[in-house]
Amino acid sequence: MVSESFVHACAGGAGGLVSMTLTYPLMGISTRAAVDRSKNPGESLLKAVTTVIAKEGVRGLYDGLSSSLIGIGVANFVYYFFFEAARDFIVTSKRLARSTSGKLGTLTTLESIVAGLIAGTATALISNPIWVVNTRQTVRVTQKDEDSTIGTKKVVKRLSFLETLRSIVEKDGVKALWKGIGPALVLVTNPVLQYTVFEQIKNWVLKSRLAARGGKVTDQPLLRDIDFFWLGALSKLIATSITYPQIVIKSRQQALSNDNAYSQKKVNVWTAMTDVVQEEGFGGLYRGISSKLLQSILTAAILFASKERIYNITKALLVQA
Repeated sequence: MVSESFVHACAGGAGGLVSMTLTYPLMGISTRAAVDRSKNPGESLLKAVTTVIAKEGVRGLYDGLSSSLIGIGVANFVYYFFFEAARDFIVTSKRLARSTSGKLGTLTTLESIVAGLIAGTATALISNPIWVVNTRQTVRVTQKDEDSTIGTKKVVKRLSFLETLRSIVEKDGVKALWKGIGPALVLVTNPVLQYTVFEQIKNWVLKSRLAARGGKVTDQPLLRDIDFFWLGALSKLIATSITYPQIVIKSRQQALSNDNAYSQKKVNVWTAMTDVVQEEGFGGLYRGISSKLLQSILTAAILFASKERIYNITKALLVQA
């Protein structure tokens, strides 16, 4: 019998692929803005999109998509697997202990946070190398110049996922694949906040709708696809708004090679944040937040809706099998 954790992990990974494919240009724009150290105010979303298209064509909006799909697929699979495994362990422990606090089968806020921390930490450690490759591809740090006779214009070769990975290891060493792991671990609070908010609001909606039905259980589901869509969007909006400065720090650390002067500085997360504030003001910590919020909200909304649908289809197929 296939475990529930594995089914949730597969559904989460598949849902992540769908959502990332649909919203990737927004993520690319956000990443480029986040690593921009200039003191000029950020461009509007529309201006940023037109600038990329003018310089690199429409394809430029999808630089790094392949590594991003690998990253989101792996990250979501790992996160859902560990989250559901932790949830099952906590629920089973409560059942064995005959706990009277909270209903069996549901997690309290504290229990959701613990499960999220376990899942988030595992996800950050396992998926960080993929996001380093993705960031380098997106901001074109691993550019290779080819000979060109067309004036002084540089012909840039887009490196594949494996070529970028090889370039990073050869130039900066294997340790470079875990650049930005400090802020990445701090960012574990993002999915923790997101899923905690999601679970608590979802439970509230379920209780409200069940009460409206007089406590009667029917074949009509209490939550529809649109409910998972707006629940995912709302929970992600709250989480990303709170943790965005760490996304900026992580992107900048992952984008730099070891021969960069700033990269050679021994900076922790707090020092990196204060450096940004001193050089660029507080606005520097929120570079690209508009496109990131839009991308994150849409991604989360599509992910939760598609993940739930894929999970139900997968379960039905397994039952038939």
